[in-house]
Amino acid sequence: MDAITSQTALNVAEPTAARNSPRKSALADWGLAAKSIFAFWLVYGLTVVARALLGGDALGVIQNRAVTILSGVVLTFAIYFAIALVGRRTSLRGRVAIAIGASVLAALAQAAVLLLSDSRLHEPQDEVRIQAREGMVIIAKGSQVRIERHAAEPLVFTLPKIAQLPRREIIRVAADASVVWLFFFAAWSAFYLAAQAQSEASRARERVAEAETAARTAQVRALRYQVNPHFLFNTLNSLSSLVLASRNAEAEAMILKLSAFFRSSLTIDPTADVTLADEIALQQHYLDIETVRFPKRLRVEIDVAPGLEQARLPALLLQPIVENAIKYGVSATREKVVLTITARPAGGKALTIVVTNRGEGTVRLARPAPAEHGTGVGLVNVCARLKARFGDAASCTFGALDTGGFEVRMTMPLETAEGHA
Repeated sequence: MDAITSQTALNVAEPTAARNSPRKSALADWGLAAKSIFAFWLVYGLTVVARALLGGDALGVIQNRAVTILSGVVLTFAIYFAIALVGRRTSLRGRVAIAIGASVLAALAQAAVLLLSDSRLHEPQDEVRIQAREGMVIIAKGSQVRIERHAAEPLVFTLPKIAQLPRREIIRVAADASVVWLFFFAAWSAFYLAAQAQSEASRARERVAEAETAARTAQVRALRYQVNPHFLFNTLNSLSSLVLASRNAEAEAMILKLSAFFRSSLTIDPTADVTLADEIALQQHYLDIETVRFPKRLRVEIDVAPGLEQARLPALLLQPIVENAIKYGVSATREKVVLTITARPAGGKALTIVVTNRGEGTVRLARPAPAEHGTGVGLVNVCARLKARFGDAASCTFGALDTGGFEVRMTMPLETAEGHA
């Protein structure tokens, strides 16, 4: 039944999760792309401004470069759309190929923009003077170059616009410009793909963590659901023994206490933790039931160190242990048995809980062989739940005592409602 219930829960949860998780948009990282594009071109713009301030016509230089920056921003966004829309269903290698191709096309387009706008650009008015070793002075101002010579008229040259150059030279200038801008666009593409890969890796880690958490929660839930049939099986056996022995008043008292116990235990979330104080209180309800059956053969001692009352542990973790102590200890002897539950801190960051059943005084108890009929849960369930809840940070050992009786020792991280101790 537990397996069917768990499978049904999973079948219901999966389509629900599918309905609640919206499809990821291809442009979901639009914000990151926009910020990085503007940041790249802002850095370039600042270098242009710094260079312009060194000359005499800063405003003219900045105006000319504004065309380059504007077209560069548009082309970088085009690269982003190509990667995001065309490459959204491809692997990282495919997106890299798309980024390279888009960067090449963007570099060619940027070179074309520069060639087409060359004739319309503002001609800078700052003047550059160079003293040649031959004694001549070379003065460059805009597209005009003047060479002043001693005892001779200056030579004045006017440099042609790019469109006025031979076709071969135009192609060479365009190729040089394309190579320069290719590195710029490729640098942004590399940055974006790296950020995208990191984001995908982070999401993958989150999905793995969520899957592990879900698996652990399902395991804890399944193990927790084993406790109730185990408890009910043993309690009904006890109740039937009272009825067969015609101890009707005691059977009625046990039924009332059983009802109180179920009211307390069945309302607990199967995956939730409870405080040690609440867990001890729940076990006290159960022990009240067994005291009805064994009024003269059972004595309970509970010793919890001060400060541990709010320690957290899986709900009903002690239940199978206490049941086994009754079943294999108290039921198997006519002597008086002392059942002890102790809790102590271990090293300040861990909690150790020990449950023992031993004979009172010099009476020695030997753990009998398990009964032929049972649910097969018991200590296996306890150790499995500790492992599922705390992993390798918890341990669970059990065995017969040299002095007679049986002991179960559990160690787990000391956690409280406020966090780790």
